[in-house]
Amino acid sequence: MIEVCEAAGVPWHAETIEGVQPWEAIIEYAEKKGCGLIVMGSHGRSGLASLFLGSETEDVLKHTKLPVLVVH
Repeated sequence: MIEVCEAAGVPWHAETIEGVQPWEAIIEYAEKKGCGLIVMGSHGRSGLASLFLGSETEDVLKHTKLPVLVVH
């Protein structure tokens, strides 16, 4: 992916963050860095599967005021 970004002239940055709850760490990091958008993936689980497996993307959506782009 790095090569694709560089070839297209798209700036990129990667960083590893840690937290007890991943969704909290994601929101905290985005706010600290002044991000205007959070982009997250989704496996598209629904129904009982989403209830039992949980979803970090769903938790970010519930708890942030920042816009979130969910990519399926």
